[in-house]
Amino acid sequence: MLAETICSAVSAAGLGLAALTAYRKRFLAATRIAAYSLVPVGLVMTGVVAWATGIVFKPTVWAGFAVLGLAWLLFVTTRAIERRGAGAGEGRQKQPKAAKGRPAQEAVAPAASAPSLGDGARPRPTPAAAPAEDFSDIEAILKKHGI
Repeated sequence: MLAETICSAVSAAGLGLAALTAYRKRFLAATRIAAYSLVPVGLVMTGVVAWATGIVFKPTVWAGFAVLGLAWLLFVTTRAIERRGAGAGEGRQKQPKAAKGRPAQEAVAPAASAPSLGDGARPRPTPAAAPAEDFSDIEAILKKHGI
């Protein structure tokens, strides 16, 4: 109830300011001020203000936001640990052996290239690091401009 009253007062003040601006023959600015001052009343009438105040003043809603934040933190933490390679040993399992002592082949995509069709016993080579970028042209432009 208090939020609706405040929004109504802000709108009334804005419409008064728009009237003063129109009196000074600045009709475009007065129309813009009137449009801005009608927004709070429109939000009250649509129920957005009641919804927002319902969220702000309920402790269970804040607890829900805290739980969502905790879940996001756990996702980010596990993703960072996985990228560092610390969790790499967990997901790897022993390769099943095929008949007669040969290792079973891994499943590959139908359009996979020949190097990916390894026998599964050998570790795959890691991709080489990307070469350092050449910034000589950028340095030349900066020197040209005295930077």
